[in-house]
Amino acid sequence: MPFLELTLPCTEAQQTRYERALEDVGALAVTLADAHADAPDEQAIFEPGVGEMPLWNELTLTALFEEGTPPELLLHALSAIDEGLDWSRASFRDVADQDWERAWMDQYEPLQFGRRTWIVPWNHELPPGADAPDAAVVRLDPGLAFGSGTHPTTALCLQWLDTLADEGLLQGKRVLDFGCGSGILALAALKLGAAQAIGVDNDPQALLATADNAERNGVADRLVAHAPEAEPADTYPVVVANILASALVSLADTLAARVAPGGRIAMSGILAGQEDEVIARYAKDFESLQADRQEDWMRVTGVRRP
Repeated sequence: MPFLELTLPCTEAQQTRYERALEDVGALAVTLADAHADAPDEQAIFEPGVGEMPLWNELTLTALFEEGTPPELLLHALSAIDEGLDWSRASFRDVADQDWERAWMDQYEPLQFGRRTWIVPWNHELPPGADAPDAAVVRLDPGLAFGSGTHPTTALCLQWLDTLADEGLLQGKRVLDFGCGSGILALAALKLGAAQAIGVDNDPQALLATADNAERNGVADRLVAHAPEAEPADTYPVVVANILASALVSLADTLAARVAPGGRIAMSGILAGQEDEVIARYAKDFESLQADRQEDWMRVTGVRRP
């Protein structure tokens, strides 16, 4: 059935009050989005640093109500519930009944990274090249969490994993995906020949998405996802961390301790201009540090010192 959609801007500090009021007047669903999702800054990144709340300073809040709900009466009821909030900026529109995530997925095309890594929607036919005998195909449903391969930070990490596999540095190895999101990097590593992957993320939805995508790809027995507090303190020959530059800097000692001597690390979520700080922070523990760029984003890679 159709719905009445209410949209309004709010701040992180006000979000809880707005959401509570909307639920009190019968909202069927309330969702949040970054008000500046197209801006190239850290507030527009959908994967926060591990241990940080996945919220932004300025939000766009959307609520759905039953068809036929009078907007004027709805605003009156909301104002009566919480007079301290500004409801005058609310806008309304009628929307058809549809599965918004699935509609987005219908427009999501297969993508190739490196020589043989492919990210293909679970409901899409394999394109030419993805059916090659040595193709590493990840069937992905990114609806629950960030990580579809379309963002440059994810693309940079996928390309790195593909190169590692070509160099024989991934086969049979254990991989840590720190800030796993949808699990895309861990899944790609497994499809490229890794023996086992561990995912870590602070977002419960990311853990669910990773588990769902692992099951969909037939690797649920080789991919385990943990919240940060449950992560086993272990070392890995391959570590990839697609989070924020600020988190990479603050977690340098933690991440360095996760990389086995001689092991490889790739870090992304770094805006151009931030790579020098990241390199400086990791220089004492890693050699052969290198920065690579795609659009406005950087990837820093290195080898753990003995």
